[in-house]
Amino acid sequence: MAIPGFQKMTLPLLQACADGKEWTMPAIRGPIAERFRLNEEERSELLPSGAQSRFNNRVAWAKVYLERAGLLTKTRRGYFTISPVGLKVLGNPPPVIDIAFLRQFDGFEAFRTRSTDRKEIVDLSPQEDETPEEQLQAAHQRLCEDLATQLLAQIKEMSFEFFEKLVLDLMLAMGYGGSREDSGSLTNAGADEGIDGIISEDQLGLESIYLQAKKWQNTVGRPEIHKFVGALHGRRARKGVFLTTSTFTRDAIEYAKTIDTKVVLIDGRRLAELMIKHDVGCSPSQSFVVKKLDLDYFGEE
Repeated sequence: MAIPGFQKMTLPLLQACADGKEWTMPAIRGPIAERFRLNEEERSELLPSGAQSRFNNRVAWAKVYLERAGLLTKTRRGYFTISPVGLKVLGNPPPVIDIAFLRQFDGFEAFRTRSTDRKEIVDLSPQEDETPEEQLQAAHQRLCEDLATQLLAQIKEMSFEFFEKLVLDLMLAMGYGGSREDSGSLTNAGADEGIDGIISEDQLGLESIYLQAKKWQNTVGRPEIHKFVGALHGRRARKGVFLTTSTFTRDAIEYAKTIDTKVVLIDGRRLAELMIKHDVGCSPSQSFVVKKLDLDYFGEE
């Protein structure tokens, strides 16, 4: 099943603490996962950043919201338990403990809103199923998708020669070729025999990777990949990267998977994503650092 939103986890989390014992975050995740019948794959699903699992993030925020409302209380470092207020809530539990329900508690309302000089109210979590980290990462993903569209549109307006240079710049930015000045080069126009560029796989130049750059509008099919593989064989090459501004047919993709020669296919969308990741053709505009409490700093043991 889909991982439930963190607001749907608050009541099960509070109920799991009804025994009055001390709990830790690692310990409480088990009962919550069992309550929603989540398998290991679902529990391990990562946020877009790859830094934390979606399940762990949502359980953590459910705990934070319950603590801010006073339904859970910290007992010592890393431990928490249900509060008298929490026990009272479970005496006549609502169908769900969501933001609307928690607003009746003064501590939560103070946490949820912040007044600026202009008396504007800032809602920390307008999306029912998403935690603040998920909202931030989703916004970042949308910005990256928009930038990728802009990059691809700009590339299509440039010359074929520029695209070939861009491909080489990207490979260098990805770490291929190392620090050697002659680690990457473009072939002479019209004499490439299906090869547009050559780059060293490592700093020592022990093996070369051959590049084919196709600035096309039409979909790239199997015949074009076959020609590229033939050019690789002509140079006794074992590795190649075929990059295009368009897309590949399913037949081309399947063919590349079955041949002995290692050929990586990069379509226009993937090309733009790699350019964003490695700052090729784009540059940082703003940076946001999300910080968390450093419990080690406050340790007195």
